[in-house]
Amino acid sequence: MNIDQVRQPVFFVSHGGGPWPWIDTLKKQYVELERSLSQILESLVKQPKAILMISAHWEESVFTVQGAERPTMLYDYSGFPRDTYEIKYTSSGSRDLSTRIVDILKAAHIDVAIDMSRGYDHGMFAPMQVINPKADIPVVQLSLKKGLDPITHIELGRQLAALRDENILIIASGLTYHNLAHFNFTAEKQSALFDDWLGNTLLNHEGQSRNMLLCDWKQAPAARFAHPREEHLLPIMVAVGAAENEKARRNYHETNFLGGIHVSGFMFG
Repeated sequence: MNIDQVRQPVFFVSHGGGPWPWIDTLKKQYVELERSLSQILESLVKQPKAILMISAHWEESVFTVQGAERPTMLYDYSGFPRDTYEIKYTSSGSRDLSTRIVDILKAAHIDVAIDMSRGYDHGMFAPMQVINPKADIPVVQLSLKKGLDPITHIELGRQLAALRDENILIIASGLTYHNLAHFNFTAEKQSALFDDWLGNTLLNHEGQSRNMLLCDWKQAPAARFAHPREEHLLPIMVAVGAAENEKARRNYHETNFLGGIHVSGFMFG
């Protein structure tokens, strides 16, 4: 194998709640997720020169790329210990990657903007603290687009796929279940129904068949119970677009998350 010709895979990670990697009492509930995230980099044939992160916690009217060389921290959570509003994830941004993303999307006639002041949100820094605690790989975030249209985000991923051949690792960050009103044992049955559908869709279909099923996700069992609002599901669409005709495998699966919720993570390619 010529390592210079290795194509990076694409990941969808369930990122967990708030700043959990910094809270010892919370980490006890995230053992399986932590194990899965910690294995991502070591599973790669080649270490990436940068990471593109699409987080559920950033939406803009057009796709927007983080442009800062040293992004600040965006503590987009509430109710956690005071010291979690002082934590730092110290990776750099990448002006080269930001510019490359803009060029790719403009060439595809997709509206795109750069935000020079946007900081890292917890959809990025919580999983990245586990994925790469050394923070020595540049990370650039890219927003979702308001309206949360599945086809639009699949097309975004399709255009970004070229980055995989340039040693860029694409990580989509959300949660396969995100109903904050039922984030405990009361969600066991409904989350299982949706998780089973999502797993079957991603693992047993590829290409246009998979795209069509995902675009019709609202018809899935317990869909609107699992996602009253779908921003935590939409990063999957980007991941699927970036690995459109490639098989998926489930690299994280838990049936007792926070007391009974079924959640998953996936690797494509």
